[in-house]
Amino acid sequence: MSATCLEIRNLSAVLANGQRVLRSVSLAVEPGEVRALVGESGAGKTMIGKAVLGVLPLSVRIVEGDMLLEGENLGRLSPKARRTLIGTRTALIPQDPLTALNPSRRIGPQMTDRLVRILGWNGERADQRIRQLLEEVQIRDPDRVLKSYPHELSGGMRQRVLIAAAFAAEPRLIVADEPTTALDVTVQKQILRLIAQLQREHGTAILFVTHDLGVVAKISQKVSVLYAGKVVEEAETAALFAAPQHPYTRALMAATPRYTDPLASLKPVDEAVLAGLAAEIAAADRAWRPRHG
Repeated sequence: MSATCLEIRNLSAVLANGQRVLRSVSLAVEPGEVRALVGESGAGKTMIGKAVLGVLPLSVRIVEGDMLLEGENLGRLSPKARRTLIGTRTALIPQDPLTALNPSRRIGPQMTDRLVRILGWNGERADQRIRQLLEEVQIRDPDRVLKSYPHELSGGMRQRVLIAAAFAAEPRLIVADEPTTALDVTVQKQILRLIAQLQREHGTAILFVTHDLGVVAKISQKVSVLYAGKVVEEAETAALFAAPQHPYTRALMAATPRYTDPLASLKPVDEAVLAGLAAEIAAADRAWRPRHG
């Protein structure tokens, strides 16, 4: 049986002032599985992805817990060994394709950089691979795209380029950080379908960060619901939608607009639910601080 692709155990992170931004997070992503991280803005979803990729802001420090990538404990590796492991076995699909790409370089060199510099491929092999992937992401004229600058492509085209780049080196794990947020609704649907198709074809595990429960239902097999850096509920996706257990999860679902009833009033998360969550977080922090100072 193959090892768990990603395992996070009891991960806590703090800001410089000691404020916790991740609260004893534990979760696992199995090979070939899509695990969604869902919650409102500021819940800590992107922070978890950045911790896995080793790109946390300098103001954030991990103070507790372990992250294992295919059984390798990232915290016990030297910086060089960790960069090598992350660089060869993981990839990122970022939120905003325009800011993720270098505006002063053509698309081709940006896509082949990782294959050549990190994986040691020769230029010809890298070129063949990215052309193959551009065709897989349904770009009809790869040669034109590879010669283009980012501003010469549409938002959907830029995101397809980044998806192709993420899958190019056959990573074991991809962190998809709200990859459809900067796109219009029609293109969002196309991109989600494309990611799901490539994920199935390549057997890649995905840690999918989103605030959209509709996206969670479409793409993931398991889901972790976060609030204030804490996992408040996790379950298989079908089970979560059939019978959510935590009041916050139920409140999030109730707050989701329904296209079948466009005139219905929006339902914000109830104040009583938020008060209960605040008490839950405060109690967890009181129990944690004496041990960690």
